[in-house]
Amino acid sequence: MTRPEVVLVGVDGSPASLHALDWAAAYAERVGWGIHVVCSYSLPSFTAASLDGGYAALDDTAIAEGAKAVLAEAEARLAGRGLNVQGSVATGDAAGVLVELSAEHCLAVVGTRGRGGFTERLLGTVSSALPAHAHCPTVVVPYRGGADDPERRDGDAVHDVHRIVVGVDGSPSAEVALRHAVQQAETWGAELVAVAGVPLGTGAGMLAWLPSQIDHEQVLDDVKAGLDVIVDRVESEHPGLVIKRHVLDGSGAELLTEFSTAADLVVVGSRGRGGFRGLLLGSTSQAVLHHSKCPVLVVTRRCDKELQAESAA
Repeated sequence: MTRPEVVLVGVDGSPASLHALDWAAAYAERVGWGIHVVCSYSLPSFTAASLDGGYAALDDTAIAEGAKAVLAEAEARLAGRGLNVQGSVATGDAAGVLVELSAEHCLAVVGTRGRGGFTERLLGTVSSALPAHAHCPTVVVPYRGGADDPERRDGDAVHDVHRIVVGVDGSPSAEVALRHAVQQAETWGAELVAVAGVPLGTGAGMLAWLPSQIDHEQVLDDVKAGLDVIVDRVESEHPGLVIKRHVLDGSGAELLTEFSTAADLVVVGSRGRGGFRGLLLGSTSQAVLHHSKCPVLVVTRRCDKELQAESAA
C-alpha cells in the first residue's frame, strides 16, 4: 500500500513557518497533492519552590487555544487555492510529532530562519531533527524577512522551481539524491545541475595527507569521468532529460552553498543512520542546510528504502 499523496507541513505562527507553508502549497498545487498542516505544542512546566523542588504544570487551555489560532491562520492562508487541506493540532514535541507523521506522507516541509550565530547553530530542533529522522524526504525552506535584511531575496516570495542543483560524489547517498533531483526536475520542468567537488587545497590541511606531487588536473579529470558515467546512465533512463555537470575545486558543502544563490532548490543525500550517530545529518547536508540561500531537499537512504518498499508492495 502506497502512502497518500499529501505534503506534511509544520507551522508555529512564525513568519518562517508561514513562508514554508507557502512553499508547500505551491508544491502541492504543482503535483496535485493534498496538504496536511500541523501545529503542535507541548505543555511547559516550571520549578515550584513551594512544592519542595517539585514541578508545577501550567494549564494547557490557553496554549491549546493559541495552537488552534495558529492553525486557523494557516488554513485561512490557503483558502481559495483549490487545495485539499487537512489541519491538525497535536500535543508533544514538534520534531517528534512531525517525524512520526512523516511515515504517512510523501513529503515534509518546515521552515527555518537560517541566520547563523549560536542560537541557529543547529537551525533549531525541528529543522535539524526532522530531515535526519523523517520517513519521507524533507524540504527545509530558509526565511530571511525584513526589508533591512541584507540576505532577503525578492521579499522571500515563493517562486516556481526553475533550477535544481544536486551534489553527486559517487556514494549511495548521492545516487539517491540524484534520483530524487531528477523527479523534482521532471515535476517542475526545471534545469538540473549535478555538482561534484574536489577539495584539494581547500581549507587548512583538509587533505594534508595527500602527496605534494599529486596531479591536481588529473584528479579533476578522474572525478569528471566518474560524474559523467553516473549522469550518462541517468540521462539514458530519462529520455529528453539533459543534466548539466560541474566539477570544481572545493568541498561539496561549499559548492552547493555557492550554487544555492542562483538555484531554486538544492538536493542533498544523507545516510540517515539510527542511534546516536544518526542524531545529526552528515557534515555536508548539515552545512548546506545551514547556509543555503534556497530551499533544500534532504533525502536519507533509510527513508528512500521505505518509500521504495511501500511502492513495490
